Amino acid sequence: MNLSDANTIKSLLNKYGFSFKKSLGQNFLIDSTVCPAMAEASCDENTGVLEIGPGIGVLTAALSNAAKKVVAIELDERLKKLLPITLSDCINVEIIFGDAMKLDLKKIIDEHFSDCEKVVVCANLPYYITSPIVMMLLESHLPIDSITVMVQKEAAERICAEVGTRQSGAVTVAVNYYAQSEILFHVGRESFMPAPNVDSAVIKLNIRECPPIKVQDEAKFFKLVKACFAQRRKTLVNTVNNTLGINKEVLKNALSEVGLSPTVRGEELNMEQLAKLSDLI
Repeated sequence: MNLSDANTIKSLLNKYGFSFKKSLGQNFLIDSTVCPAMAEASCDENTGVLEIGPGIGVLTAALSNAAKKVVAIELDERLKKLLPITLSDCINVEIIFGDAMKLDLKKIIDEHFSDCEKVVVCANLPYYITSPIVMMLLESHLPIDSITVMVQKEAAERICAEVGTRQSGAVTVAVNYYAQSEILFHVGRESFMPAPNVDSAVIKLNIRECPPIKVQDEAKFFKLVKACFAQRRKTLVNTVNNTLGINKEVLKNALSEVGLSPTVRGEELNMEQLAKLSDLI
């Protein structure tokens, strides 16, 4: 079954009475080159793959051909009738219906991938929930080697930006803390059905064995990072004072000790400077 053919997909959807839901960010891939490229970049024959949001199974089928085993988590139970048809030839695939944000992913990994040399995540994520899912995967400290996902192009550029540049944000810092990120390739909006209003990109996050910086308190560090980017047009002193209520003089003294101007903006600090500032205040 050619799941990259728009007519085939339309016929299947009509047969099973399936319609797209904007609320679930459903845009199915119809470019035959994208999914094999994602599979090749993320796994090999010894890898277990956890996929989030398989849709009608286009990426799932490509992962099935490349990986040892695939477990796909799907939120939309309307696909219970369709997926067994589209993935009928994929004997190494198991579908779990549920919310990836609520399921015990570590338990799923332990139960399904014990015979795999490594485990990775690969997914075509709904744009509206990209950052929450990526951060959940990173913060959960799951036993995975990497995360390869397709996201909105702007989100990819923000996630993979260099910390301390104008494009960086709180999510940039957080991702960089847990992983090394890279943009693998771009995907045009014409590669989807229905076509979204934005272009996409595939990124890969290689999980670090340990963070690139040391901080005294991770929770306080991330709280400060979030505050630094809360009001991007304001100086760090003003936005952190407004957000966390920390005295401006305390902030200015801490910035001085880090060797930074009292008028610096949060987006201008690199990882080491943010870590030192967090420890000082």
